[in-house]
Order: sequence, then C-alpha cells, then structure tokens
Amino acid sequence: MKTADFDFHLPEGLIAQTPIARRDASRLLVLPRHEGPPVHGAFRDLGSCLRDGDLLVLNDAKVIPARLRGAKEGSGGRVELLLCDPLAPRDGRAVWRCMAGSSKPLRPGGRIRLGEGEAALGAEVVAVGDGGFLDVAFDEAADSLLERVERIGELPLPPYMRRDADETDRERYQTIYARVPGAVAAPTAGLHFTDDVFADLRARGVETARVTLHVGPGTFLPVRADDVDDHRMHAERYEVPRETADAVAATREKGGRVIAVGTTALRTLESAAAEDGVVRPGAGVSELFVKPGYSVRAVDGLLTNFHLPRSTLVMLVAALAGRERLLAAYAEAVEREYRFYSYGDAMLVL
Repeated sequence: MKTADFDFHLPEGLIAQTPIARRDASRLLVLPRHEGPPVHGAFRDLGSCLRDGDLLVLNDAKVIPARLRGAKEGSGGRVELLLCDPLAPRDGRAVWRCMAGSSKPLRPGGRIRLGEGEAALGAEVVAVGDGGFLDVAFDEAADSLLERVERIGELPLPPYMRRDADETDRERYQTIYARVPGAVAAPTAGLHFTDDVFADLRARGVETARVTLHVGPGTFLPVRADDVDDHRMHAERYEVPRETADAVAATREKGGRVIAVGTTALRTLESAAAEDGVVRPGAGVSELFVKPGYSVRAVDGLLTNFHLPRSTLVMLVAALAGRERLLAAYAEAVEREYRFYSYGDAMLVL
C-alpha cells in the first residue's frame, strides 16, 4: 500500500479551530463496517446506535500542559520544550524525553530556565537524540514535576489549530472522564461525551470500562514514507486494568459488542490482546500500527473523529471499514461539511 492511497480532498475551512458550544451537539456519522450507506445523526443520540450489553472502552488519559517556554541560561536564546515521556530519575531529579525547539541547537550540559518569576523551573540537557528529541533533567523531583508544570506550562494544541491555547481549551481539550495525567494530546473521540450522554447509555444497558494510553506527539507526525509498511509508530505507554479485561471478557461471553472510544483505546486493547483476542491486564508500551490487512481481534467497533489525509489514524479506521468504504464516507462528510479533527464531529464504525 502507498501512503497516497489514503489521500483525500479536505477544504481547510472544515478543520475545526474551536469547540462548539456544547460537547454532545456534535454530529455523528454511523458507518456500517461491511455494507450499507452511512447514516447521519447527532452525537447526543449515540445510545440509539448501540444495544443492551455493549461495552464502550474509554481512554482516561489526561492531557498535561506539556509545552514549556523559556530561555538558555547565559545567552538568553529562546527555548521551547514539549514533554513526551518520563524517564528514570537522576540524582533525585525528574527526567523526561522532550521534543525541543530553540534559536540554536541545544547540547548536553546546557542549562535552561523555563517559565518566569517565582514559578520558574531550571533544567539541564543530559542527552541529545535523533529527530529533535532531548533527555532533560529538571530541578524538581519526579513526584512533584507535574504539579510545577501545571503552573508554568501551556496546553499543547495540535499544529493544525493555528492558535495558542486559551483558558477554554483547559476544559474543552480534555474529556470529562480524564483521570491519569501524562498525555500530550487528548483522546479526542471522548471530547463529545457529557453526563447526559452517559446517563442515556446506562439507561439503555450500555456499559463502560477504562484503559489508559498516554497519547504522544507521534500522533501529529506525518507519514513521510511512500510505502505504508516503511512507517514506524512512536512508542506510547498504556495500561489495561484487571476490571477492564474482565469486562471485555464478560461482554464477549454474553454476546455484546466491544467498542473502542478512539484510536488510542483501540490500539491499547489490540496491543494487550492475545492471538485469540483475550485482553490481558497490565502495563506496556505500544508501537502497534493498525492498517488495512490487520485483523482486529479485541474490538467490534470504533467511535472516532475525522482524521488527517494520509495519516496513520485514517489508515487505522480503514482497517475496520475498508479503504474504499471509508474514503467514500469521508467524501460524503466533506460534502455535508462535517467538522474535522480534534474539535470536529464524530464517526461510529460498527
């Protein structure tokens, strides 16, 4: 397969730059996996598309204000860090792998000052890797770094939102069930849920369970390879609780459907699944690339947003629905002016 096989026309005006007034007022396109035309509706009516005994699996990762701005100590040159993954502490200091941008290249031993005033945070570059990644040791203990970051950091909105984050984003670029801090991007399929939607689902006998996958910056990186098989996914940390593995097994036993809420939840369940589809509890790191030709074994459906042309995310959805069916549905969504990406509308593939 070629990356170009997953290209499609997307007018720039359909890329949602801000959230709509109410989360569950988003539109919902329902695409049957195997046959039948798309059905158009509203997200608040999600429950009518599901049935008693179905299980929705949510990703409860919480986005942290991972963008840190500052300057080099001494020269004063501008520096911007994006926290990506925690590493083993050094001498009691928190260490994170970061993506970095700076006026001049950062080198091991270089000191940085992040933030301003009394909340400012010192840091030291301890290693420089490939692809713009650095290992940075902060002048803060590992167990208290995120508390400091909450004071000086900024929410890292996706690059296709051509603006800085504001106070509205602190609430809206976060699911209402976000619990475990560590993600640099939201599991955006979950942004549509409200308490009213969850109440309706419970009344219909639809159950929920949770996993955690800390979405990394790789979700925004383009596929640069011409051949899809040459692309490599960035590693992302995940955890599947015992109660979630049990809920998936119980749903299967009684004939219900397991539906992943978001590509991250799907990749977590598939990464944790054995060959027979049994989901195993525990923590791990996923580099799984779900694309056409991959046979899903842990899920029956997917709730997701509308994704970027030529992206790994649109390839993942095509693995469930088929490339031609998916691209036809996307063309219909464009014609009907659905909103795309993080603050956009939703699609249910089932």
